[in-house]
Amino acid sequence: MKWRLILVLLLSLGWLPAQAHKASDSYLALKVDGSQVSGQWDIALRDIDFALGLDANGDGDITWGEVRAKHGEIDAWSTNALTVERGGRCPLRVTEHLIDEHTDGAYAVMRLQGECPAADADVSVNYRLLFGVDALHRGLLRLDLDGETTSSIFSPETPQQQFTPKALSSLHQLGGFLVQGVWHIWIGFDHILFLLALLLPVVLVREGKRWVPVARFRDAGREVLWVVTAFTIAHSITLSLAALQLIELPSRWVESVIALSVVLAALNNIYPMVGERRWVAAFVFGLIHGFGFASVLADLGLPSHALVLSLVGFNVGVELGQLAIVAVFLPLAYVMRKTRFYKQGVFIGGSVLTLLLALVWFIERAFDIQWMAT
Repeated sequence: MKWRLILVLLLSLGWLPAQAHKASDSYLALKVDGSQVSGQWDIALRDIDFALGLDANGDGDITWGEVRAKHGEIDAWSTNALTVERGGRCPLRVTEHLIDEHTDGAYAVMRLQGECPAADADVSVNYRLLFGVDALHRGLLRLDLDGETTSSIFSPETPQQQFTPKALSSLHQLGGFLVQGVWHIWIGFDHILFLLALLLPVVLVREGKRWVPVARFRDAGREVLWVVTAFTIAHSITLSLAALQLIELPSRWVESVIALSVVLAALNNIYPMVGERRWVAAFVFGLIHGFGFASVLADLGLPSHALVLSLVGFNVGVELGQLAIVAVFLPLAYVMRKTRFYKQGVFIGGSVLTLLLALVWFIERAFDIQWMAT
């Protein structure tokens, strides 16, 4: 019965994205100085290939020649999805094409130029790239408006934003990245599974070779506090170091270790290795998870004053998203802790499912192969 339940869970959750961490982002840097607009737009080649089909020969390797052959289509597709206004529409044109490497792969880089009807009005930016086909896509903006720098994030819910010269709102910037921090943890399946794998045993205590229910809610709550605090401190440290570009690690290495951390956390529930010191695992692997969180901010290239504000908002958002998961999980787990369903189905079955799924992620990331659809 136990293995039948595990099989059902595996089949029902087997569609989770294999890459399970880095969502689709593009990076838009605009400078609006009076009526003149210039900028750079970095869009992932994988996203352009999805939308326009860059891989002409179908060999899975996108070459510069294949990208160059589609320059006209890329220009029309991208500029049709971006509108900048200052006293009226500022027509944008692509002046140069390049290729650049970001933390998660190759990006097409387009240099932009334009001119606005007015030189001192508010600036409105309307961003619509990929929203019709990918609700998880985000446009990350760095805006230099008449010498003042700010950052913001476009989503399907907020495709249009307005900016006022000399009154760029720090609160708006902070709030925008706070929301995206919450969103980032909620769509980061590997982060969620790592956290849940550490939390599954908190309503149980090991006596000999058996797991038995904890006697009091506060015992479980104290264990959760240790685990969550250790994870928070650890990923906050490396998120800050990486976002400030003080430490850089290869994305493939980071993502592989994140997947491995999920494997080990789940395996520890089946074959205990660290005993009651799960907070140690939360801290050690939390350091690596912080580098994964940082990819959103590191690639944006913000100046230090704008980066610090975005970093604070994003980090607080991650913590709020994390606490929301705990707030839902812990009471339910405590109520069910004495049932066979929780001990066998959720705790053991969930740990086995998590281990298998994370093992697939690890193999895909470490050896750069694809077994599951992304």
